[in-house]
Amino acid sequence: MTEENGTRSPRPEPAPEPESREVPARRSVVRDLAALAVGMKTTLSEGLRPVVTTQYPEQKSPRSVRYRGRHYLRRYENGLERCIGCELCAAACPVGCILVIAAENTEEHRVSPGERYAKVYEINMLRCIFCGYCQEACPVQAIVLGPEYELSDTSREKFIYTKEMLLEPDPAQQEPVYVRSAPASGGEET
Repeated sequence: MTEENGTRSPRPEPAPEPESREVPARRSVVRDLAALAVGMKTTLSEGLRPVVTTQYPEQKSPRSVRYRGRHYLRRYENGLERCIGCELCAAACPVGCILVIAAENTEEHRVSPGERYAKVYEINMLRCIFCGYCQEACPVQAIVLGPEYELSDTSREKFIYTKEMLLEPDPAQQEPVYVRSAPASGGEET
């Protein structure tokens, strides 16, 4: 650095280094053994905990009540489809994976209780982000997201879910499910 009169000022001398204190070898070994003991304690405590691994295909982990999985198109109890073809679900979808083409109901061919019904209803499950906006936008609760999360398949074409794949079974055409009662105390079945 230069001063105002053009002469250089001498460099400042470096500060004297503090005397380094060497840790005795015994302290170093004791610290290392203590760190090793803490590590071994952690390892042993984790090894003695009960195993929490879920055996996946046989045991499924519980899902939240509000979990959003596979889509379903619902029906009324009389078998009519709930979807009235309003296309609000397609409008609400942020990625545009829903296609709805509406058609008019006739007295001879009644599909839903309204004037219209969804002639074509498709969801491209590869594009779907499972946000649930379609479910919230539906005025008749026709589309719902269920708890099913196993959605793997072998080709991309199988991930375009058609109306037939999404519809719940018709309750009027289903066979009734018979429930067997528990055996009586005498060992006879009722």
